[in-house]
Order: sequence, then C-alpha cells, then structure tokens
Amino acid sequence: MITGALSKEEIKTTEEQLTELDKEIELLRKKRIELNSKLAHMEVKDYLMKDRNGNEVKLSEMFGDNKYLILIHNMGKSCSYCTMWADGFKDTYKEIEKKASFVLVSPDSPEIHRKFAEDHGWNYRTYSAAGSEFIYDMGYELRKDGKVYYWPGVSVFEKKEDGNIERVAKDYFGPGDFYCNIWHFLDLLPSENITVES
Repeated sequence: MITGALSKEEIKTTEEQLTELDKEIELLRKKRIELNSKLAHMEVKDYLMKDRNGNEVKLSEMFGDNKYLILIHNMGKSCSYCTMWADGFKDTYKEIEKKASFVLVSPDSPEIHRKFAEDHGWNYRTYSAAGSEFIYDMGYELRKDGKVYYWPGVSVFEKKEDGNIERVAKDYFGPGDFYCNIWHFLDLLPSENITVES
C-alpha cells in the first residue's frame, strides 16, 4: 500500500485525528439540524400550486400516503446550480421516498417548468408555485426594491392526524452543502490555495 512520505507513527496519529474530527463534524451537523428545525417550525396553510400540466394541486396532496414531505425549493430555469442539484435527485429521490414523499417546487410558470424539467429528465414529482405566496411565506423568496430574488433549499413538512400541516425542518442550499455530492468530489482535488502546516 502506498502511503506517501508519512511514517507509521504519523499515519496512526493522522488517522486518530481524522476519527476525532469526523465525530466532531457529525455532532456539529446534528446540532445545526436541531437549531435549523427550531427556526423552521411553523404551521402551514394548504397552499395551491400547479403540476406540470397546469392542474391545481394542494400541498396536502403532495404527501400522498406519507406523514412527511421533503420539498425542494428550486430557483427555476435561470439557476444553473439549482439545475445541478435537481439533476442529482433523479436517483436519490427513490431512496428518500421509502421514508417520505419527495417533490420539487419552482417559481417558473407550469409551461416553462414542464419543458425544463422534461428536458432534464426529472423523473420525480415537480410543481410550479407561480402565482402563489408559498415560496415567499417559506422564506425562500426575497422582495427588495421592486425586484424578486429566490434562494434554493429544502423544507420538511409533517401532516398531523387532524390534517393540519407543520413545517418541522428546513435548510438552505449553497456551495459545499450536504445536498450535492459534486462539491465534495471537487474539494478532493489539489489546490494551489491549500497551505500545509508542519
């Protein structure tokens, strides 16, 4: 086995450091989820959105037979990063749906969204929130100086026994996040900006 220029003792020490670091990262990640869940929690009305064919669909209907719904907030056709995330869900959604329903919501009109989703082969359920306050109310739309800006992310909803809907978790997407494995592969590439401390 090729191990580079490290001695056996240095390898052992480095592996121990990595183990401890992995534990710290996992604890911090869980703490971050916990804090984000506190910020996310809210009662949610049964918003009306539209499927790719322009048919009205209630948020409650997106759950199907599941208690939980994982909903991706996509910025629409104009965002190449959002497209990359969405392309990556084409297989992973199948595993997610063993535990919760999975959908994507775009601010684009049903017509624009349908063509874009089909061109990219998005084989999971996707909807348009155009004309709805849903994206704004969930905190993924910013209105400033007469302009509208979107932010990508995810909300997790729970349907209660009485039919009421609550948001129980949320997160934002961005470079280096946990929701797109491409970032982590690119991080493994050597970089001239990386400095090694001795």
